[in-house]
Amino acid sequence: MDKRNGCPHAALASNATFLSAIFVVTLILVRLLYVVYCSGRPLSKRSSKPISTLIILGSGGHTAEMLNLLAVLQKDRFKPRSYVAAATDNMSLQKAQLLENSLVAEILLQDGTKASDNTAQFMKIYRSREVGQSYITSVWTTLIALAHALWLMIKIRPEVILCNGPGTCIPLCAIAFMFKVLGIRWSSIFYVESIARVRRLSLSGLLLYKLRMADQLFVQWPKLQQQYPRAIYVGRLM
Repeated sequence: MDKRNGCPHAALASNATFLSAIFVVTLILVRLLYVVYCSGRPLSKRSSKPISTLIILGSGGHTAEMLNLLAVLQKDRFKPRSYVAAATDNMSLQKAQLLENSLVAEILLQDGTKASDNTAQFMKIYRSREVGQSYITSVWTTLIALAHALWLMIKIRPEVILCNGPGTCIPLCAIAFMFKVLGIRWSSIFYVESIARVRRLSLSGLLLYKLRMADQLFVQWPKLQQQYPRAIYVGRLM
């Protein structure tokens, strides 16, 4: 066989592979730009259809702030609700369960019927990095957290994600954003920065802001909004 005859075919195959790769990358970039452009649009005014909601809890002050926010949430619209906390957090989910139990009791007092539509679920996720953990070992734990977040997002498939600072939210928000780009599921991410952050965003908030993963990012101090113009200043929520 004349080897020279094979060269043009090999070159054509190589060019076709290269063009296919360019085409796929272009599609992904176009989809990414579309997602970034459409993020932040208001939720549909549908009152007849509840919106499945994922609530990511931190620990200590983060959980307290989130529960205060949930106190004014339209419970009938944002349901079913799924709560996720770090695997090493033993208190946050208990507090969320107490909140949900109080909602059930409130419904019972109002109409005397059994609250059979209370479908809240409570789950845990591995931490990407524990406090004081070295950055080298955190690479492995971050991969585990991402895999766990992928499984949770496939299971929950939320339309709305609420978070307010804990590092636990980053893997879940990253998977949610990836699902948007791939057209698997559109989850609107709403991030409320802690009231303790006066001049700078937390690391979680900064990542969601810089990478444009959050649909809307709310801050409670005007200085933060001045420094991060795409953030929405809402005043003190607590």
